[in-house]
Amino acid sequence: MVGKNLAEDPYEHLANAIILSAVSDYRVALKRVKCNQGSKTAIDEALRIEKFFRSPWYQQLTSVDGEFLIRRLQDEIRQSE
Repeated sequence: MVGKNLAEDPYEHLANAIILSAVSDYRVALKRVKCNQGSKTAIDEALRIEKFFRSPWYQQLTSVDGEFLIRRLQDEIRQSE
C-alpha cells in the first residue's frame, strides 16, 4: 500500500486556508489599530482573531504556537512604514 502524501490531504489544505485567512484578517486589523488607535471596532476585531489563535480549535488545525504567531505578526506591523 502506498503511503498517503500529507501535502495532498484536503483536510490539511483546508486547515492551512483557515489559518492563512485568519493571518490576513489579523494583519488588516492590526494595521487599522495602528492607523486609528481609538477605533473600538479595529481593536475588537484584532482581539477576536487573537482569541482564535489561542483556541483549542486553532491547536487542532496546526502545530504552530498561536502566541508565537501573534507576536510575529504584531512585530511585522510595528516595523512596517
